[in-house]
Amino acid sequence: MAYTAPRTRTALRPRRDGRRHPLVATLMALPLAALLLLVFDGWETVATQASSVGVMLGR
Repeated sequence: MAYTAPRTRTALRPRRDGRRHPLVATLMALPLAALLLLVFDGWETVATQASSVGVMLGR
């Protein structure tokens, strides 16, 4: 069997362990949220779904 070198992290982009900052996660999710608002009838549907989830959670 041939010897293969172990994979190493590159010096240009070291991988960070841990969680993403909440602001970065929010900025990543906003374009998708805007697209879903356009596709699924806008604010009324979002408000209805949020209300349904709130009732389901007991609030």
